[in-house]
Amino acid sequence: MTLEQKIGQFFFPAVFINDTEENIKATEKLIKEYNIGGLTFFHSRASAATNYETKKKVVFNDESYQRLKELIVRYQKCAPTPLLMSIDAEWGLAMRVEKTPQYPYAITLGALPESKSHLVYEVGKQIGYDLKSVGIHYNLAPLADINNNPNNPVIGYRSFGESKEKVSIFALEYLRGMNDVGVLGCLKHFPGHGNTNVDSHLGLPILEENLEQLLANELVPFIKGVENNVDSIMIGHLAVPTLNDGQNTSATLSKSIIETLLRKQLGYKGLIISDALNMRSVSDLYIKKGQLEWEAFNAGNDVLCFAEHVPEGIQEILVNATAERIEESYNRIVACKQKVGLLNYEAAVKSMSECEFDFKKTSNLNAKIAKASITKIIDNGITEKVFSAKATNKLAKLSFYKNTDNLFFKFLKKDLPSPEFSYQGDKKQDLEELEKNLQEYDTLLIALFVPKAKPLNNFDIDFEVLAFLEKILGSKNCILYVFGNPYSLQIIPNLKSATGVIQVYQDFDEFQHMASQQLINNSNCEGTFPVSIKNL
Repeated sequence: MTLEQKIGQFFFPAVFINDTEENIKATEKLIKEYNIGGLTFFHSRASAATNYETKKKVVFNDESYQRLKELIVRYQKCAPTPLLMSIDAEWGLAMRVEKTPQYPYAITLGALPESKSHLVYEVGKQIGYDLKSVGIHYNLAPLADINNNPNNPVIGYRSFGESKEKVSIFALEYLRGMNDVGVLGCLKHFPGHGNTNVDSHLGLPILEENLEQLLANELVPFIKGVENNVDSIMIGHLAVPTLNDGQNTSATLSKSIIETLLRKQLGYKGLIISDALNMRSVSDLYIKKGQLEWEAFNAGNDVLCFAEHVPEGIQEILVNATAERIEESYNRIVACKQKVGLLNYEAAVKSMSECEFDFKKTSNLNAKIAKASITKIIDNGITEKVFSAKATNKLAKLSFYKNTDNLFFKFLKKDLPSPEFSYQGDKKQDLEELEKNLQEYDTLLIALFVPKAKPLNNFDIDFEVLAFLEKILGSKNCILYVFGNPYSLQIIPNLKSATGVIQVYQDFDEFQHMASQQLINNSNCEGTFPVSIKNL
């Protein structure tokens, strides 16, 4: 290869599964003319994180999985050098593709006791199999971020929690699972995105910690990753002024963070990939096309993820970089491709025919995780009060944001028959009617299906619902089962007055089933709360 062709290997532009034929042909042209190294897949342009503020409607397509397989074959076919296909599939291919297996969020896995870390390995392994079924060999996951800021708008449920030890162990188990089936992984977002309160898709978060503080906490999972020769590390779009002579320079563009800290001080020799270069925290910094790509490469990144100016970026690197530096990055990319067997076109698509989804295996794994992660937060006689209220016809069930046909209630119907009510966020006056209907019951079994995983707008829990909960928690025996992000607990007023609070983390069928069994059998909850919240 010429130097220019080798530079093309550094570029991993974004491609969209549900895109137009015109866009697909433009990608094929990039592949053929510039010898790019890989692609990063997203569902659609409307679903890209940086576009959410435009409120574009995401159009779902049940054929996305088959379309993705066909696109990967098509792109590999026209590639002068086999492409390393990548995707951000933190909780499985379902994060980007309809009708594919979905696994629990990292924060749910973080509730597992450390003795169950093998379940995290199994999640990594199954995700690896799922990705290989479509021809993807590089998952831009998991997070090694320690989420020690409850108001973090973008990490939160994507992190294994606030324990540096558990984050380190679980991240490596997830990676090991993927590696064992021939899929590369990536620890992100170096030097640690957990203690931030700005979404880096939209702005630049700033970490105020000094190096000593970072080494004691945020950097610990990354150091463990370096010691274990992880495949790659992604640099986050966040500023650490104490490492940049007081300047608010994004880590992605900082030689002192990448070359000095990660390469020299921590001794990392593997592949370094930038976070997406279309993110607002860096994308608007340079007017000249290709300048951002050069600055990211010059700072020490080997792979330029979501690069938007491929031809211009190649030329900027060709003009400004040394041949030695180009060879270093090129050799790291080649080593990763060799590790997963991407030596030719046939090898690139071979695994697609060897792997198929096993939804039953996914369900069994999710059930094991559910059973081991459900966490008891408050228990002031849950079982006694529920069954005595049932015996005196004073028990009612109440569901928020799902109707009474939810599986949790269905599984309870035989052992705990009682009147069922629901509020799905339609009409505020329904809450007034609901309050009247509940007057004759002194014990309420409440299922709160948290509408959103992100904390924006109180997880989309209506203010009126929070006020309603505050009132009934203080006036009745309330047993609250929370199916969703555990950080949602901190916005529920009067929570300490509850008779019982059980954190379930997900609303998957398996989690609803295991939650019902835990209540009926009064079984021990193995889960440990992965984060701290202020009202408990």
